[in-house]
Amino acid sequence: MGHNHLLPQMKKFKRLVYISPFISILFLILLLWFYRPFRTIQSSTQYYRETTKMPLQLKVTPPSQIAPQGQKLSLVAVNGTKTVLVAAYQEHRTERKEVRVIAVVLRSEKVAYRCILRCQEKRHNSSGVINIHKDHFDFAYGTADIMCPLPSGCETPSHIAVTSDAAFSKDTLIANTFLEVKNRKAPSDSFPYNFTVCISTMFDFTNVLQLVQSLEILKLLGVNRVVVYKTSSSPETQSILDYYTNKGFVEVIPWSLSKFVNVSRGWLPEHGPGDIHYLGQIPALSDCVYRYMYQSRYVALHDMDELILPQSVNSWSELLPLLENKYGADRCYMFENNVFPITVTLRPPTSQPLPPQDCCPGWHNVSGVNILAHLYHEPIISETHYSNFKIIVNPRAVFSPTVHGLRSSKNGCSWVDRDIARMYHTRAPRQTKLTPDQLIYDGRLLSYSARLIPNVNAVFKESFKKQ
Repeated sequence: MGHNHLLPQMKKFKRLVYISPFISILFLILLLWFYRPFRTIQSSTQYYRETTKMPLQLKVTPPSQIAPQGQKLSLVAVNGTKTVLVAAYQEHRTERKEVRVIAVVLRSEKVAYRCILRCQEKRHNSSGVINIHKDHFDFAYGTADIMCPLPSGCETPSHIAVTSDAAFSKDTLIANTFLEVKNRKAPSDSFPYNFTVCISTMFDFTNVLQLVQSLEILKLLGVNRVVVYKTSSSPETQSILDYYTNKGFVEVIPWSLSKFVNVSRGWLPEHGPGDIHYLGQIPALSDCVYRYMYQSRYVALHDMDELILPQSVNSWSELLPLLENKYGADRCYMFENNVFPITVTLRPPTSQPLPPQDCCPGWHNVSGVNILAHLYHEPIISETHYSNFKIIVNPRAVFSPTVHGLRSSKNGCSWVDRDIARMYHTRAPRQTKLTPDQLIYDGRLLSYSARLIPNVNAVFKESFKKQ
């Protein structure tokens, strides 16, 4: 009776107990709803705090996964664009310190690039400036340099990634593959190599005999390193490349541009279907020049069936001082192209020594061309006089190489007098209507044969013995 005044409150409490589970569930839902954006903001804030103060975990492809035998080149596609990155090199010769990223681009695509640089465990970014090379031969794709200025506090970046401004976000910072920045130091006095030859691009290659002969003559000329950008070859060719790679004379760089771009095997669109000139020859040459810019005193750009032979001396070591004295130093030297057609085999004039065609019976079992058997070249005419030449150059004077010569350099190029040196190009005929009597004998190659023949035989004996 004394507690009757509590009955109304007791009834209210019972009703509250019955409905409280529904209120609790509703309250929990509301709490989670309001907590979610708070959590998102917290996570985002935590991300930017960590990426600003902590080292960025770069997605860098280990060299062992890029190519065998220490060869380093990994092409990278830029997300959201048609751009393919080839390699990155620090540029020491321009007024503004920057990184040059060699790239292949769709020329019609307009992209604003963002460069992400790692420098001393910190991340920096800058706007990339693109320069598309003019020597694209009217293909849809062309070679380009993406120039990335170095911001204050990042004078020697170790790695770089390139993305588009549109795709630049916290996710792309981690997802993008970073390239190693090469040439961070610029030595000027001492170089590991005196002469390096850049060969691009090797595809479906089966000409084993001429390959070995050319490499052995290059060694006789004083060349220290030959760099081959290879897409495909026969097993016999690969065996030879492996032999020279193990000797330290050849560096084979897998050239996999065809995985990203429909490459052409012609030098003009009408000569072969595809979207870029001749399997991407120009970006490969550009990479080779920059790769050896501070490793080699001189770099030669020519193909495997071409040889630059001095006329009054026997090696490039003797030739280059003559060229520098006559034409000036730090220039590119252009050598006249002389075509020796492989369709013609003629005996030398009676006053000239006979080629040692019967010296090496084993050569008949090797695929390819015997350059010692083709000693007659096509006459030089106005249409061919200044075409298809190749060069030797100080790479530190080069900004942009092209197939024949340079597109941009410090000091320009000079034509070398054919009586000083010229190029021997043993290949299919270019002037197809010539008769044999219109060809001109040149036996300069035979002056190397006494040393060449035993060297070639030794290579075949050693390399084929392992098969």
